[in-house]
Amino acid sequence: MWPRGDSRPESRQAAVIDVGSNSVRLVIYRLDGRAIWTVYNEKALAGLGRDLPSTGRLSPDGVEVALTAIRRFRALLDGWRAEDVTAAATAAVREAADGPAFLKRVREETGLNVRVLSGDEEARYAALGVIAGQPDAQGVVGDLGGSSLELVRLNGAIGGQDGATLPLGPFALGAPRPLDLDRTRRQIEAALTPQASRFAARHFHAVGGAWRNLALFQMELAGYPLHVAHQYEMSRADALAVSRLVARQSRASLERMQGLSKKRIETLPYSAVVLEALIEALGVERVIISAFGVREGLLLDAMDPDIRARDPLIEGCEALTAARGSTPELGGALEAWLTPAFEKLNPVFGARDPVLLAAACRLADLGVRLHPDHRADLAFEQVLRAPIAGMSHPERAFLASVAFSRHTSATTPPEAEAVSRVIGADRRQRARALGAAIRLGCDLSGRNPRLLEKSSLTIEGDRLILGSASGWDDMLLGEQTAKRAQTLASALKLKLELG
Repeated sequence: MWPRGDSRPESRQAAVIDVGSNSVRLVIYRLDGRAIWTVYNEKALAGLGRDLPSTGRLSPDGVEVALTAIRRFRALLDGWRAEDVTAAATAAVREAADGPAFLKRVREETGLNVRVLSGDEEARYAALGVIAGQPDAQGVVGDLGGSSLELVRLNGAIGGQDGATLPLGPFALGAPRPLDLDRTRRQIEAALTPQASRFAARHFHAVGGAWRNLALFQMELAGYPLHVAHQYEMSRADALAVSRLVARQSRASLERMQGLSKKRIETLPYSAVVLEALIEALGVERVIISAFGVREGLLLDAMDPDIRARDPLIEGCEALTAARGSTPELGGALEAWLTPAFEKLNPVFGARDPVLLAAACRLADLGVRLHPDHRADLAFEQVLRAPIAGMSHPERAFLASVAFSRHTSATTPPEAEAVSRVIGADRRQRARALGAAIRLGCDLSGRNPRLLEKSSLTIEGDRLILGSASGWDDMLLGEQTAKRAQTLASALKLKLELG
């Protein structure tokens, strides 16, 4: 049984100030057990590492922009109740001759002590960040910053191992000068070739704002309907195509392209050519975008081991519903009630089926406080784009479809064409059945977990059997219950048996 709502610790806030080679960022999070939510996010593109390759020092203009931003972040934090504040700096501050002087100014002007991460630490926290967002991730993580690229092989829940820091950030390669493709390719190959066999992998988890922007641009080119960067996957061919397109355009051409960040125009071609080289050198077949990285890795590393071991998807769904005043125990009770029936069905997501059932049950109360004429559509939209980690895009579309069917017998959800593009007919049919089953359980019990325990739902052969404890038939198996049960039986193509 997954942890129930009343076992989660109270929500708390934590903040991370990330002093990177290109951007300086403040992110304030709410932590609901294992679920990590961004509640405030602000950045300044300071370009601290812009001059590092030529001078060995931080950009003077970048230092002033960064200090102004950090002073503002300090003031913002005074208005938030963040219990934990972490400030960390990466490659530019680590490598610059005047890095210590910059940190001294930050301490004197803001009172913040900034921790400088080593290359190994940066790689490990990037890997932990990927795991924070996708616990079953396998392969290699690449975290591209302004001055460096960290590569690390994933090693389960502890993060990564065999990390390496390479001078392949855009500033280290020559940005903001216009990209000299041949020269840059030679630079990348010289640094990457000795590492290629060490980091060869089919799955490459891309961390960093530049690669997220590339992925969003590829979505635009492909007409992909679900604009959520986290866990968006690109095939080798698609990732190579978008990388080559961006790397070979002039600045003027890039500025005319819809979907590209104008603030990243001067560094994006460099980021694209690095990704292209990585795919070719490491034998990558899938590029998976992670919206989580070093910051979330720092948060995950600080969690208690028992909380860290929980599933972020289930915790996230539970927290999303709890914020709307749901019954905390209902999700776990529905999961226990539905499992005996649904474990008899052929899986549609393999080993992930029990996790998705548990997550869907935690969403049962999501729409109950919304207007009844619109709650099915609104619940669908909330789940489809909820900032919940731990689910792939097909799983996201599946859970949104379940949330829709939880509140209506209609078979066509909003954005039906988008759903059909992301999940096949078998998964859409299972989503309708699971939504109908959750609706049945909620209506039968009045969303009371104790009443739910007085009934059972099982599958025997070609029969769906809805039973009740002795003496409870009249109180549980009424007209509406029979109607809901028949809807479920029809969705599963089974005969209904009451008793």
